[in-house]
Amino acid sequence: MNASEYTTHVNSLPGWVREMGITVCSVSEDEVVAEWTVAPKHHQGYGIVHGGVHCGVIETVASIGAAFVALGRKQRVVGLENSTSFIRAVRDGVLRAVAKPVTRGRTTQVWNVEVLDPEHKIVAKGQVRLLCLDEGRPLG
Repeated sequence: MNASEYTTHVNSLPGWVREMGITVCSVSEDEVVAEWTVAPKHHQGYGIVHGGVHCGVIETVASIGAAFVALGRKQRVVGLENSTSFIRAVRDGVLRAVAKPVTRGRTTQVWNVEVLDPEHKIVAKGQVRLLCLDEGRPLG
C-alpha cells in the first residue's frame, strides 16, 4: 500500500479519529501530518482543549507513522509509552499535528509530535514509543 492509499484508508476508518474530526493530510516513513478544527467536544470545563485530546492526537499520528513503517515489514505496532506536554491553551481554530520519527527500529519505534496552532506556535508536544509485532502475533 502506498502512502496515498494508506492516508485514504486511515481517514475512512471508524472510531476515535473520526469522532474527533481528525483528518490525516499526509503519511510517509518520515512524517505524518493531521489537522482538526477545535470544537466544543474537544473542550474541558474551562473551555480549552482537553489534555486528553492532545495526548490522543499525539498517540494517533505517531502510531499512524509507525504503522506505515511496520506495514512494509509485515508488522503491526502498539503503543508502549506516551509522554505529552501541554504548552499553550487553545479554545478554537485549526490545529495541526506533525509527527517525525526518532528511531524506526525492528522491535521498537519512537516518534516525536508537535501540535501547532494557525500561527505555527507549539500548543502541545509529545513523544510516543511503540512496540513492533509480527503480523501473526496476537495483540494483548
